[in-house]
Amino acid sequence: MTSPSRRDLANAIRILAIDAVQAANSGHPGMPMGMADIAEVLWNDYLSHNPGNPKWFNRDRFVLSNGHGSMLQYALLHLSGYDLPIEQLKNFRQLGFRTPGHPENFVTPGVETTTGPLGQGFANAVGFALAEKLLAQRFNRPEYAVVDHRTWVFLGDGCLMEGISHEAASLAGTWGLGKLVAFWDDNHISIDGDTAGWFTDDTPARFEAYGWRVIRDVDGHDASAIKAAIDRAMQHDDRPVLVCCRTTIGFGSPAKAGSESSHGAPLGKDEIVATRKALGWEHGDFEIPEAIYDGWRASNAGTVREEQWNRLFDAYAQRHPELAAELSRRSHGDLPEGFAAAADAYIAKLQADSPKVASRKASQMAIEAYAPHLPELVGGSADLAGSNLTLWSGSKSVAGDDPDANYVYYGVREFAMTAISNGLALHGGFIPYDATFLVFSDYARNAVRMSALMGAHAIHVYTHDSIGLGEDGPTHQPVEHLASLRAIPGNDVWRPCDAVESAVCWKAAIERRDGPACLVFSRQNLAPQARDEAQVAAIARGGYVLKDSVGTPEIILIATGSEVELAMQAAAQLGEKARVVSMPSTDVFDRQDAAYRESVLPDACRKRVAVEAGISDFWRKYVGLDGAVIGIDRFGASAPAEVLFPHFGFTVEAVVAAARAL
Repeated sequence: MTSPSRRDLANAIRILAIDAVQAANSGHPGMPMGMADIAEVLWNDYLSHNPGNPKWFNRDRFVLSNGHGSMLQYALLHLSGYDLPIEQLKNFRQLGFRTPGHPENFVTPGVETTTGPLGQGFANAVGFALAEKLLAQRFNRPEYAVVDHRTWVFLGDGCLMEGISHEAASLAGTWGLGKLVAFWDDNHISIDGDTAGWFTDDTPARFEAYGWRVIRDVDGHDASAIKAAIDRAMQHDDRPVLVCCRTTIGFGSPAKAGSESSHGAPLGKDEIVATRKALGWEHGDFEIPEAIYDGWRASNAGTVREEQWNRLFDAYAQRHPELAAELSRRSHGDLPEGFAAAADAYIAKLQADSPKVASRKASQMAIEAYAPHLPELVGGSADLAGSNLTLWSGSKSVAGDDPDANYVYYGVREFAMTAISNGLALHGGFIPYDATFLVFSDYARNAVRMSALMGAHAIHVYTHDSIGLGEDGPTHQPVEHLASLRAIPGNDVWRPCDAVESAVCWKAAIERRDGPACLVFSRQNLAPQARDEAQVAAIARGGYVLKDSVGTPEIILIATGSEVELAMQAAAQLGEKARVVSMPSTDVFDRQDAAYRESVLPDACRKRVAVEAGISDFWRKYVGLDGAVIGIDRFGASAPAEVLFPHFGFTVEAVVAAARAL
């Protein structure tokens, strides 16, 4: 084979996919076989990337939203020359290898985002495209388009059935994300069979209604038709584009093409033999001829493109040194010099001033104080800006072309909002925050989970944190949500008790870098707490002694948020042997060294009472089975907050009684 055809190059994807799935005895061969021709044209003729440097900043972003077809991406990465040797593909879905069942951005070089939960990759891609748009507006200058790349996303019928696709597509159209191109794998098949019984949407019309350009009826197995469609998609940059590709799932398999039988199971040894014959592939398992590799790596375009961009950036840096320095800093995820000192000074001033405000207001005050130092901070709310208090004096909508745009009006789209934030974070150059009521974190929870799984530096703001919400009643009063969010590995949940703790948790979330944080704030005003400098510094450790006992404590009261004030008032009645521990973040506290944890919660004192307006079982890890928890293990009610708290037992008297009973 001296001059492989486009079909030969695409068939290499198909063969690697079916061989890997067969070796693993699990996986999804049908989608890689069906989308191989589209992928071959895109990757060989259009995708701007460098296999030798997967993190090149101005690379195109490729997102496989239908992530169950992960072998498509692994084959593409391997064939294109990424650090993904054939041994990795031979060990598809095996422990310790870089080819997991679904693409993981923290495992495989060249994978931009973790996909699998259908539709989220698409929403991440909207975040990538929004990031490119905002950075281009901020940094590009005439003759210096230093931010100029596209986001390409593959998605299937399942992605488009998920509600998040509606939310994200609507926003992408509204924002005019012209560098976003989506390829719909229109094969009419999902796990349960032909989709005619459950997916009859007029998808092209739906996307046209969202404000997208739509290219209909593309033969997904005709390279020239695919190429013509991509050329059309790139003619204009004013709107996102959906390319509707009619494909056959399992293309090339004589017995299983076009059937759900190729979707999520190995083809079987005999059918693989038949498929090789049907495709004219005369090579053994995982055997790729050098001519095929040469065809995939012929142009060395990635290195050339990056070198060209580097020369452009060097010239840009000479002409616009301050902009170049800022872009470089942001692209590396470094915080501005002096941010920490400015934040600490603000926190110290708050402690001296002791304002009595709702922690949601304290959150807004922290944003107002920090955002002028952080041009990378971009935030928004799901149609609750006036309640979440996410707007600040420098907020400018991303819907226009303002170079300093930094605020996103997401509308009532909690799930897409959170997944788009993940995309903004993963793209680089931004620290995103999003916001809604705590009770509606349920709508966003899987995207919050993905934030933690991927280590995305996204900040999720949740206000109206308890029955303190009041009159809106139990549909809007979170009960189990704090425990639910704390149960997500790698997710830092903060529930501060006053303005100072609120400012500290914002600083901690901004500085974390290796994962998300959920910042949980109250509707009602919270009393400021007295602290010395050491106590202020200790807030960042997640839990600390707010009021100490004289000598060894006989009783320890642990509380968060609005209930810290209750604990402090109860301790005043319990006397000098009572200690109060404020625990704004159990996640952060649990990461502290054993000596520090012991200094806050000494084993010698097992008489402990935890107080929090959420479900009680979570706190057993700190108070034990013999301790007491004052929580709420039922849904709330509609009434003013000042009526609800005593009604559900959140009183000083109740805390004192529980302590004395121990």
